[in-house]
Amino acid sequence: MRILYHLPLSPYARKVRLVLAEKRLPFELRVEKTWERRPEYLAMNPAGTVPTLTEDNGLVIPHSNTICEYLDEAYPDICLIGRTLGERVEIRSVTAWFDERFAHEVSRNLLYEKTMKPVARRGAPDAARLREGYAALRLHLGYIGWLAETNKYLAGANLSLADFAAAAHLSALDFIGDVDWSIAPAAKEWYARIKSRPSFRALLADRVSGFNPPPHYADLDF
Repeated sequence: MRILYHLPLSPYARKVRLVLAEKRLPFELRVEKTWERRPEYLAMNPAGTVPTLTEDNGLVIPHSNTICEYLDEAYPDICLIGRTLGERVEIRSVTAWFDERFAHEVSRNLLYEKTMKPVARRGAPDAARLREGYAALRLHLGYIGWLAETNKYLAGANLSLADFAAAAHLSALDFIGDVDWSIAPAAKEWYARIKSRPSFRALLADRVSGFNPPPHYADLDF
């Protein structure tokens, strides 16, 4: 069985889950408590991060972008990284925006401080980081809204990895009630379309001990 080692609120693991589900590839989820630095896991992924994917044939693929690139090459029937060079450049650029800049400015300051830090017993959330995260989130929601108004999807006319990268980060933040959708109607409309896809259902069913998602989290109509 294909196995994905993950944490429920990891945006990177969520991105891979969405890609696997969109491609209709069966897989088993296994929670990996990365802060425990389990030797068996470090042997597969020395960075000690999630996600890591293992295939039936024993192939081990660490890191979310490597996994997504592998899945698009190995299972090309449903293409998520574009058919042309121009499409691939745009999709990879927008994906990198969310996995790097959004992650650094928003997810690290909100998601890490509120979820990972307490679980790993690294102290209380830093108020200054939370303020930085909320301010950055407002700007990023505006950018997402602009992309959604400019294109049918975030990186062009077709659903792509870029949409799943953005939705993965936002869904994790939405789970902890940190997204004020009222400030970006276009972003909200785009996200509603993405989370209505069958591939999103498992994420919407997630429950994490110690957190209660807001009622709209799993509501397809918000």
